[in-house]
Amino acid sequence: MTYSNSVIPALTLLPPDENSEVNAELSIAVKPSRPPTEQELSNPQQSSVAVTLMLILIAAGLLLWFVKSFLKICNPNEILIISGRKHRTKSGKTVGYQVKFGGRAIVIPIIETVKRMSLTTMPVPVEVTNAYSKGGTPLDIQAIANVKISSDEKVVGNAIERFLDRSRNEIKRVARETLEGNLRGVVATLTPEAINEDRLQFAERIAQDVSRDLEKLGLQLDTLKIQSVADKVDYLSSIGRRRIAQIIRDAEIAEAEAIGEAERTEAQSQQLAEIAKTEALSLVQQKQNELRKIKAELEQEAKSEEERTIAAGERARARAEQALQKLRSQLERLRLEAEEVLPAQAASEAQALHAKGAAAALAENAKASAQVNEMLNQVWTSTGTNASEVFLIQQLEMILKEAASIPNRVKIGRVNVIDNGNGQAIAGLVNAYPEIVRQFLERVDATLGIKVLQSGPRTTSVTANPPTTVSTISTPKGTGSTSTNEDLDIEWPND
Repeated sequence: MTYSNSVIPALTLLPPDENSEVNAELSIAVKPSRPPTEQELSNPQQSSVAVTLMLILIAAGLLLWFVKSFLKICNPNEILIISGRKHRTKSGKTVGYQVKFGGRAIVIPIIETVKRMSLTTMPVPVEVTNAYSKGGTPLDIQAIANVKISSDEKVVGNAIERFLDRSRNEIKRVARETLEGNLRGVVATLTPEAINEDRLQFAERIAQDVSRDLEKLGLQLDTLKIQSVADKVDYLSSIGRRRIAQIIRDAEIAEAEAIGEAERTEAQSQQLAEIAKTEALSLVQQKQNELRKIKAELEQEAKSEEERTIAAGERARARAEQALQKLRSQLERLRLEAEEVLPAQAASEAQALHAKGAAAALAENAKASAQVNEMLNQVWTSTGTNASEVFLIQQLEMILKEAASIPNRVKIGRVNVIDNGNGQAIAGLVNAYPEIVRQFLERVDATLGIKVLQSGPRTTSVTANPPTTVSTISTPKGTGSTSTNEDLDIEWPND
């Protein structure tokens, strides 16, 4: 039985230091192999396959070691410092290292070495005691600062030169001491009141002063916050008490002033309220007066309008009445024309025609009378004085007949006879009828010139003057005469 040795590759990864790169080493360990079995001795092909797989694994391990040795990865929160060859910076300065900010880099082992520096923030507590402020008051100040390695290519070289392969605690110590020194310098230029009252401005001044020093160290100040400001001589508390007392005094004064102002304001408000109330009442009274005035004007206008309306109605009614009366008058005129005027016109025309006919008849009668008179004159002239007697005798019968008919035409209503006791009243009434006949004959004498009666003793003679003209006399209808004798009223007939 024979034994053989087999080579088994083993890849051992060494843990990196805090400030060193990760190194990978490949170690080959030779271990005693188990004695081959009869199956392996009988199957050489399977043994060759196993050897090939082992060689592939060895090659892969070597490749991984090569890649890990040549290719370096830089995280975003760190920088790689590759040293071993000369490099020229952007400013033209030649240095013996190269700085890589993130990404990856190819490193030649043995010739170049790689170092890492973290860019994460380092909190640095700052505490200063007995820092004399402006005026000589010692102050105790506590602050917290956040510091990191600067990522500025112009400044990061200072940090590499000063803090490469140094712990973060050392970097914090240097930063703290630098901050304390600058803080004391800034405190010396400010009063305790300014430091305590405006801490933001105080921190900004410290940051401005310390930034120049930190740049020289390759560091960067992210933030600085003042946590507390105190003193052992009770200066700030005295200021506070004085300020509190002043505030209390001012508050009391302000309260008293506020109370007085409130009272004055209340009095003014009451006065203004009374004035406003008086003005409001005056305004209300004025508005009421205006309202009454407007109401009176409106009532007057309404009354005037009503009167105008009534007058207009009366005028319209009068016009309508006038139109109605006019229409009635027209109707009445038409009715009168129809009932009276037209018949009157017809009667007038008929009367005119009748008068015309009567006038024609009278004219003819006049002509005939003229001829008769002419003939009568001739006869009268030829007969001499006896002609008048002959004519009177011819006309005497007609005259006497007319005189006898007069009493029959006298209308006597009632005769009141008053007798004075001598019996003459009744005699006078009896003599009335003969008197009527006598008056008629006298009128015949006055009218026709025929003297039927002749004064003297009982002889009766009839004398007649020859008439010059004989004409027919017509008395208009509606005329008459009245004779009165001894309380006797006689109304002569119209015809």
